[in-house]
Amino acid sequence: MKTTILLALVSLLGAATLRSQSADAPIDFKKARELFEKHQNGGTLTAEESAYIERAKAEHAAQQAKSGGGAPSSQGQDGIDWQKAQALHRREQNGEKLSEEDQKYLDHAKEVRSRGGNRGGGGGGRGQANQRKAPEGLKPLTDMTAEDKYEGEDGGLYGKGSNEPPEALKKSADTALAQIKPLDAEGKPSDSGKIAFVSISMSNATQEFSFFKTIADQDPRKSDKLTIVDCAQGGQTMAAWSQPEGRHWPEAMNRLQRASVSPQQVQVAWIKLANAGPSGSKAEHLATLEADTIKVLHLLKERFPNLRIAYLGSRIYAGYASTGLNPEPYAYEGAFAVRHLIQQQISGDESLALTKSPLLLWGPYLWADGEKGRKFDDLKYTKEDLGPDGTHPSNSGREKVAKQLLKFYATSPLAKSWFAK
Repeated sequence: MKTTILLALVSLLGAATLRSQSADAPIDFKKARELFEKHQNGGTLTAEESAYIERAKAEHAAQQAKSGGGAPSSQGQDGIDWQKAQALHRREQNGEKLSEEDQKYLDHAKEVRSRGGNRGGGGGGRGQANQRKAPEGLKPLTDMTAEDKYEGEDGGLYGKGSNEPPEALKKSADTALAQIKPLDAEGKPSDSGKIAFVSISMSNATQEFSFFKTIADQDPRKSDKLTIVDCAQGGQTMAAWSQPEGRHWPEAMNRLQRASVSPQQVQVAWIKLANAGPSGSKAEHLATLEADTIKVLHLLKERFPNLRIAYLGSRIYAGYASTGLNPEPYAYEGAFAVRHLIQQQISGDESLALTKSPLLLWGPYLWADGEKGRKFDDLKYTKEDLGPDGTHPSNSGREKVAKQLLKFYATSPLAKSWFAK
C-alpha cells in the first residue's frame, strides 16, 4: 500500500525549483518524485533524502489547504481524518512502532482507501469498481481434477489434479529437510541450538499464526529445539515486505531478539500470499503478487542465510467480504500464484534458484467454499468465522486455520522431521 500523499504531490511538477540544499529552499517536486520512485523500487534513502521527502509532503499539504483543494486535515464523509492517517503512515514507513490504537486507526484508513474512499486530497485508486464479481461455484483447488478447469488451469495443488509434489520436488524437499538442524546463534550445528520457524505476511497471517503458535507450543509432538516466532504484521502485504526498508523488517528482527533467536537460526518460514485491493484480471493481479513474492523471497534469503524451506499459503474464503480489501475471486485465485511460483522453481527459473530463494513448498491449503466446504477434509467457513469486514478471521476462524497449520506441520512428511520430536 503506497503513501497516497506522495502520489498526489508528484502532479505538482511545475512548482518552484530547488535553489539550494538549505531547509529554506523551495521544493523541487520533480526531485521529490524521483526520490519517491527510488524508495518504491527498493533503493535506500539517506537521512537528507528522507527529510527532503518529508518537507515535500508538508509543502504539498500547505498548498492544498491554501488553494482550497481539500486540506488533508479535514475529516472526510467516510469518518477518516486523512491528515491523521497520513501522519501515522509516515511514522509507520519510518520504522516507528505505533500504539495498538494508532495501528488499528491506520489499518482501518487503509481499508477505506482500498474501497475507493477519500485519499486525503490525492487521486483515485483501486476500489470495488475495478474488481471482478466472483463466479458461482468456485471449486477448491484440492477438489479439482486434471479435467476441471478454472480460467484454463487444472486442479490439484501441484497441477494435473495432484495434491502431492512431483518426484523431483520430493527429492529436493528431502535434501532441504535433511539440512534443517539445531544451530547456534552463529548458524553452526549445535546439539543445544535452535530451529526457528517464522511467519511473514499481513494482518490475517499474524492473527492466524499467533493462534497456531499458542496451540503448537503446548502440543506434545513439538520438538524442544523448535522456536516459533510470529513475524507477520498488520498491513504488511507482499507489496510491503518486498521493500527492503520499512517498519516490518526491524520489527521482525526485534521479535526474533525477544524470542532469543538469531537470524542465522531461522530455517523455516510460512508465507501467506496476499496484496491489498487487488484488481483487474486473474493474470494481471497474479503477475503483481508473484513478482512481489519473489522479491520477498530474495530478501528473506539475504536476511536469513540458513532459510531452507518457505511453505507458501493463500487466503481463506472471502465470500462474506464487505470491503474491497481482498474479496473473491481474488482470495481464491491467490492459490494459483503459489502453484505458479513452485512450478517456476521446479522448471529452473533463475529468479528462484536456491542461491536466491529457499525451496518452495505448499503449506496447508486453507480455502474452502464457505459453508459448502470442501471434499478434501470437510473444512467449512461460516459467517461467524469471519470478522465484521468478512475478510479478517474471527476467533473461531483463527482457530480453524491454526489447527490446519498444526496438523500439517506435525504430520506431513514434508515438515514433521523438523517440527516433531
